[in-house]
Amino acid sequence: MTVARHSLSFFLIAASTALGIAGTDLVLPAVPMLPKLLGGTAEAAQLVLAAFTAGAAFGLLLFGELGARFDQRRLLVLSLTAYAAVSALCAMSPSLDVLIGLRFVQGAAGAAAAVFAPGMLRALYGDSRAVGAIGLLGTIESLAPALAPILGLWLVALLGWRSTFNAIAFLATLLALVIWSLRHRLPRVVARRGIGGYARLLTHTAYLRQALSHAFTLGALLVIVFGAPTVFVTSLGGSMGDFIAMQILGITTFAVAANVTSRLVARFGAERLILVGTSLSALGALAILGYALAGGGDTRWVTGLFFLLNMGLGLRGPPGFHAAIVAAEDDARGAALLVVAILLTTALGTAAIAPFIVKGLVAIAAGGALLAVSAVLLLLLVRPSSSEAVKEAA
Repeated sequence: MTVARHSLSFFLIAASTALGIAGTDLVLPAVPMLPKLLGGTAEAAQLVLAAFTAGAAFGLLLFGELGARFDQRRLLVLSLTAYAAVSALCAMSPSLDVLIGLRFVQGAAGAAAAVFAPGMLRALYGDSRAVGAIGLLGTIESLAPALAPILGLWLVALLGWRSTFNAIAFLATLLALVIWSLRHRLPRVVARRGIGGYARLLTHTAYLRQALSHAFTLGALLVIVFGAPTVFVTSLGGSMGDFIAMQILGITTFAVAANVTSRLVARFGAERLILVGTSLSALGALAILGYALAGGGDTRWVTGLFFLLNMGLGLRGPPGFHAAIVAAEDDARGAALLVVAILLTTALGTAAIAPFIVKGLVAIAAGGALLAVSAVLLLLLVRPSSSEAVKEAA
């Protein structure tokens, strides 16, 4: 298997990334009870989630810049240590307002792993095998949002809402100590000097083509996922159980597809697989939209068509992310800007369809289809400059 040779190193990188994601999903079950316990309103309690996301976006850009200048292994330990400290402070919050402010800092502190993971995996495995490692990492990242809320619900029921933050603090501290003691097992990623910063990437056609098509494909899926609970329950007469079934099928499909991409890339080439996967996701989104426009209202049909989006994302995800990082020629800043693009695409897409959510399945399907089709058009119509194409091929 691709990761066998460096299994311990891969585990440390994957654990750090998953723990950063858990900052949202582990805390999720505690959010409804916060107004009663800390004061404030239900609307304000949602800012506990939004503040973390905003902080993460800031942290991604910050660590992208720092990671291009300093030893990423030390920065990862520093990030986990800060993440642990702020998580412990969150657990001691006396009010909802204080918790919201700390959540912004917590999100920023825990963002380093998502920035450094792609470059470290490239350094560990080389470009020829990094796609497989990124695929396995993506599988782990997709499981975190599914499993963390279950653990969070158990912790809240057993020990109260503060235990979710204490759990993050404990795990981040433990992981920081382990990584510091085993830092020699992680690669020292050498930053390339004098290649420019974020401004260069924002005008880099080859990078933007890969990064935005990836962000739009993933954003299309997440816009549908974020709107599906409301649509299933209020418009289609379904239940949260139906939504969970859709998620289980989607995560399983993504995991299977993502873990065969390295073999498919070796056989068909990365560019072809990225286009096929992106097109398959768009086909799934358009199929859901067509079903909605035809008056369909069976959640089982939606779940079946949702399979195509996850299959497409699984096929294009690992090689697409890898292609964007390679095109950037700057692993840290390239990864940071890509993840920020995913966050912004998902946030703006979700906000755009929110006023139309009462229209049911048509609204979320239209939002997803628009993003998914845009991702395909980016790949087909946008071509890098001749100099960028030479570097990309190299």
